[in-house]
Amino acid sequence: MQSQIEKSSSMQLEPNKHPDRDMIVVALGGNAILKPGENGTFAEQMDNIRHTAAQLATLISNGKRLIITHGNGPQVGRIFQQQELGFRAGLPEMPLYICGAMSQAQIGIMIQQALHNELILAGCPRTVVTLICQTLVDPQSKAFSDPTKPIGSFYSEAAAQKAMAEKGETWKEDSGRGWRRVVPSPEPLAFPEIEAIKALIARDIIVIVSGGGGTPVARSSRGILAGVDAVVEKDLAAQAVARITGAGTLLILTDVTGARINYRTPEEQMIGRVSLKEIKEYHRQGHFIPGSMGPKVLAAIRFVEDGGNMAVITSLENALPGAEGKVGTVITR
Repeated sequence: MQSQIEKSSSMQLEPNKHPDRDMIVVALGGNAILKPGENGTFAEQMDNIRHTAAQLATLISNGKRLIITHGNGPQVGRIFQQQELGFRAGLPEMPLYICGAMSQAQIGIMIQQALHNELILAGCPRTVVTLICQTLVDPQSKAFSDPTKPIGSFYSEAAAQKAMAEKGETWKEDSGRGWRRVVPSPEPLAFPEIEAIKALIARDIIVIVSGGGGTPVARSSRGILAGVDAVVEKDLAAQAVARITGAGTLLILTDVTGARINYRTPEEQMIGRVSLKEIKEYHRQGHFIPGSMGPKVLAAIRFVEDGGNMAVITSLENALPGAEGKVGTVITR
C-alpha cells in the first residue's frame, strides 16, 4: 500500500480570492470545552460548551455566518485511557486516527446541541450539523520521522518511560507540566468532504468540521483513502478550511488574550493590532512556542497571506469584540 501512496507535498491550497466579510471560521481551543483543573465530566464539558455556544449564537444573531472547528486534546486523551483499561480486560484497541474520529463526534454533538438551543433562545433558529471530516496528508512528510504533537494527559516520567519501552511510543516532557505522548503532525493538504462542506454553507447551515484537525488520511494513486496514525494541527486545518470556503475572518479562541513576544521574560509584551510583515518577523525570530502559540500564529499568517481579510487570536471571553478586531492579536494585510 505504501508504494501506491501519492507524494502529495506539491499540492497547494487555493488562495482565498474573494473573502466573504460576514463569514468567520471560529477555531475553538481546549478551554472552550474543558478548562484546566477540571475532571472532564460530561456535565463540566457541557457547561463550558453552553457558555461558548451563547457567544457564538450572538455572533450569528448579529449577521455573521460561522464555520466551527475545535480541538480535542483532552478528550482524545481520555479515549486512550479508556482503551487502555479495555485492553487490559481483553477488548481490542482502536487506531489513533479512529480515536480522533470518535472525539470529533463526541465534541461535535455537544457543540451542535448547545448551539441549536442557544439559537432558539436568541430567537434565531438555525440548523447546526457536525460533519466527521477527513484531512488529506502526505505520509512521506518529514513529520513522520520527527513526532512533535503532544496528545492526551500528562504523566510522570516513569510512566512515560514504561510506555516507550513497552509500546514503542514517543514521549516528551511538556513545559514542566509532565510527560505527554507525541505523534506525527503532518500538514493538511485537502479535505475529501469539501464539497459537502460547501453545500451545507450554501444552504445557510452552520457546520462543525475538522475537529482536532480532522481524521488524517493518505490517498493512493487510485484515489483510495486509508487512515494514518497522526494528528493534524487543528489551527492549521482551521485556516485551510477558512481559505477553501472563502471566509473573511479566522477567529482563533484560546485561553489567553493574545499572542506575546519575549514570553516569560521581563520584556514580555502582548501583541495587539499588527501587520502581516511584523508578525512574520516575530515568528521567524522564534517568539512563539511550538505546539502552543506557534501553530496559532502560523495559521493566522497563512490565512491573511493567502487572501483572508483578518485573523484574530484572543480568549474565549473576548469572542465578540475579537470577531470585530477590537481585542486580541489582530493580523491584517
